[in-house]
Amino acid sequence: MLRLVIRKMENQKRANDSVHWYMNELTSRVVAESGIPTDRFHLGKIILQSFKDDPEFTMQINGATDEHETSKSALERTVRCAICMRNLGLEKGDVVVLMAPNHIDLAIPFYAALYLGVIISPVDRTLGFQELKATFRVSSPRLIFCQSEKAPEIQLLLNDLDLNAEIITFDKGDYLCDFDDFISKYNDDTSTEEFKPADFDPEDTIALLVSTSGTTGLPKAAAVTHKNMAITTPYIWIRDTKFPAPTRMAMVMSPLQWLTAIINFILSPIMRYTRLQTSEQCTQEHAYHLINTYKPSYMISSPTMMNTLIKPDDRERCDFSCFELIMLGGSAVSQVLIEEIKSFTPNTEVLNAYGMSELTSIGFHGANLPPGSCGQPLGCFQYRLVNLETQKDITEPNVPGELWVKGPGIFKEYYKNPEATEETFAEDRWFKTGDTFYRDENWYFYFVERIKLLLKYKSNQISPVELELVILQHPGVLDVAVTGVSDPECGELPVACVVKQPGYNVTAEEIKDLVKNNLSDAKQLRGGVIFVEQIPMTASTKVHRRRLKELALEMDRA
Repeated sequence: MLRLVIRKMENQKRANDSVHWYMNELTSRVVAESGIPTDRFHLGKIILQSFKDDPEFTMQINGATDEHETSKSALERTVRCAICMRNLGLEKGDVVVLMAPNHIDLAIPFYAALYLGVIISPVDRTLGFQELKATFRVSSPRLIFCQSEKAPEIQLLLNDLDLNAEIITFDKGDYLCDFDDFISKYNDDTSTEEFKPADFDPEDTIALLVSTSGTTGLPKAAAVTHKNMAITTPYIWIRDTKFPAPTRMAMVMSPLQWLTAIINFILSPIMRYTRLQTSEQCTQEHAYHLINTYKPSYMISSPTMMNTLIKPDDRERCDFSCFELIMLGGSAVSQVLIEEIKSFTPNTEVLNAYGMSELTSIGFHGANLPPGSCGQPLGCFQYRLVNLETQKDITEPNVPGELWVKGPGIFKEYYKNPEATEETFAEDRWFKTGDTFYRDENWYFYFVERIKLLLKYKSNQISPVELELVILQHPGVLDVAVTGVSDPECGELPVACVVKQPGYNVTAEEIKDLVKNNLSDAKQLRGGVIFVEQIPMTASTKVHRRRLKELALEMDRA
């Protein structure tokens, strides 16, 4: 019995300082070369050193084309690109827009900009003209990298905004400067060995404008500094002891404008794991191809996307056993989903991960989590739970309140939006997350609800997450998302959008009865139930809340 207990303890991952020792060793070499102490937070210099440390390492793969690139190739190409940007006149604080699928070339201007202190603005390439116009009005880019099909529209909106930005296309296009032409036109005789990244203050210098998935209105851009991400992102590997390469290969399903992709673009060369990405849309079939072909060991997925991948009738076509770690986040994660994944890939660690653009990475670390928990506090943050009505701190366990966080990893500001910035920070730069949590006696934190998503029925606040977790208990339900429809007398009426398990004949009455038997009268599905083929998702595979509400209004509700 003692031997079994010891073996179980050996297999458990616990938070330790190994990743910080690794980062300290790497960044001390960066500082030793430059003589600038703050360079330990300079993402560009850290990544440049990482490329030099293992030139033959396969840094990235495009799973749609099977193109591979080594660190040696990336080093040469990113330096050439940075030289071109510099010769074009770009300086610290200028903005470069990246709006393209995750092909091999996308990472080159990404890293080049980090070398120079140029701000990276990854933009959703599916945005319409007015959405792009609103985005560019704020960012005022100097340089735009895109696909040729989007270039004419971009040129029109630049003319409307009277912006003098240069457009570079990754592919060939009529009358346009493509990526190869750009490198040829603005290059000089500086060698890779002679190239020096720009010197700047990483604490103040913005690295990225990260889209926030706000529930209403146009998305805001969280201005994230070099120091923010240099501090927070290594914590993803706080429970590992093998560095470099705490994992072999990360599968990236999100486009670059979302934090989950950005984290892997930054960490993959630093931690030295291969980044598997794709220039195609990551559908279920394509995801199966990537997993079966390349055997990735790690990925971050939304619960909605994961539910799609593990459909009982389909999942036998995909070998999920290659994954050592799957992190689920972006919306509430049900324990039912975690247990379902573990049932067919028991050696895979499945974590309920909480993160957001404003935190610049994850918010908690998961070590032997109790069911439903997102984890325990990270060393880089301070935490408070605050009563929404009294604005007083909650000190006792198991009482929900809004999560407030403070620390050097918190984003700098909403870019050129002082009103939103002021609204989201309390005194002494405590960031109000807009999410409700509670903690238990052992300081494990549990996500309750996004405050802005709460439905208001008469004088009652209804949690869509609470309803979703109840409905997911039905064996015939594969996935569900709850939204609300307006009612002039009552405020909002909850509507359940349900995806059936293949082979099950689930009725609306069964769903309503399940809720009736488990929740109070105020939380009943008075807006009805609709059955859909799939839950609408954003490009980052989160639930598309606006489209969900449109479906509730368009479709017949039972």
